[in-house]
Amino acid sequence: MGRCIYGSSAVAFFIFTFFLLTAYASPQNSESGHHNLTGSGQINSNSVLVALLDSRYTELAELVEKALLLQTLEDAVGRHNITIFAPRNEALERDLDPAFKRFLLQPGNLKSLQTLILSHIIPNRVGSNQWPGEKSGRVKHATLGSDQVLHLSKIKGNGKRLVNSAIITRPDDLTRPDGLIHGIERLLIPRSVQEDFNRRRNLRSISAVLPEGAPEIDPRTNRLKKSAAASVSIPAGSPPVLPIQSAMAPGPSLAPAPAPGPGGARRHFNGDAQVKDFIHTLLHYGGYNEMADILVNLTSLATEMGRLVSEGYVLTVLAPNDEAMAKLTTDQLSEPGAPEQIMYYHIIPEYQTEESM
Repeated sequence: MGRCIYGSSAVAFFIFTFFLLTAYASPQNSESGHHNLTGSGQINSNSVLVALLDSRYTELAELVEKALLLQTLEDAVGRHNITIFAPRNEALERDLDPAFKRFLLQPGNLKSLQTLILSHIIPNRVGSNQWPGEKSGRVKHATLGSDQVLHLSKIKGNGKRLVNSAIITRPDDLTRPDGLIHGIERLLIPRSVQEDFNRRRNLRSISAVLPEGAPEIDPRTNRLKKSAAASVSIPAGSPPVLPIQSAMAPGPSLAPAPAPGPGGARRHFNGDAQVKDFIHTLLHYGGYNEMADILVNLTSLATEMGRLVSEGYVLTVLAPNDEAMAKLTTDQLSEPGAPEQIMYYHIIPEYQTEESM
C-alpha cells in the first residue's frame, strides 16, 4: 500500500513539473527572451527600424540618422515594441518652415532634433484596431522623448484617427514583429522645441551677445589690457599715464620697411612661428577655438599662411567666434573644399586695422 502512495506521489510530482515547464515556455516568456536577444546589439532584418530606413519616409529616416538616434532606437526595440508616427515626405520638404528646418540641422541644436524625433515614437505597440472610439475621448501615451506625450483620438462623424491634431493618413502602413509605423499628414512639434526655436529667432537673444573688439596690448607691461569694468578709474587732473610721444602717430622713420616680394633670395620672417603664435593667441584669448581647429586640423591653411608670411606677405584674418561657427550646418562643412573656401573668404592679403577698414 505504501508503494501505491509512493507511485501516486511520483505521478503528481511529474505533472506539476510539466506544468512548470509549459508555463515557462509560454508566448510571453518566449517574446521576452526574443527581445533580450535583439537587445544584445544585433537587430533583425525584419525589424521596424530596418523597415523605416527602407520605407517611403526617407525624410524622417534621414533626420533619425542626423540626430544620432539609431543606437538609442535599437536599444528601445531590444526592450519592447515601438510605434512610430512618420510624417510624409512633403510635410518635411515643402510644408515645413525653412528657418525651422535650418534650426534643426544646426549642430548646436542636436538636443532639439532628438527631442523632436523621439516625440514621434511610443514605447509600445498601438495598432489601428487599438485606437480609442469616438465616444472614448483622447487617450494619452508617453513617448521616448522626455516629458513628451501623444494623445490618440478619433474625429466624430467620419471616424478618422488623430494623433494630437494630425490625421493618420496610412494606418498600419508597415508592421513588423517588434513594432509598426503609421503615416501621418504633418510633423508633430513639441512645445519645448518650438520655444527653443522662438528664443533663437528672437532678435533680443541675438542682440544680447555684445560685439568684442580686438585685444589691446598695454605698452607698459606688454600684456593684454584688462576690460574697462575691471580697470581702476583714473581721477581727473592726474598726469598722463603714457608719455605724449606714445600717443603721437609714428613718423616716417618708424614706419615698417616694405615687405620683400615673393620669390626673393632672402626670407626675413619665420612664417611658421608667427602663424603658430597667432593660433596660440586665438586659443588663449578664448571664443575662437573652432577657427583654430579648422586652420590646424580640417585644412592645411596654417601651412599656407606660414609660407606666405615667410615670403613677406602681410595677412589680416577676420576670425569668426565660436558662436558664429556653430551656425554653420553639417551640410555646409561636409562638401569637398568647403572649409577652405569659408576660411579664404575671411583672409585679406594686406595689413588692416579697425580704423583703416
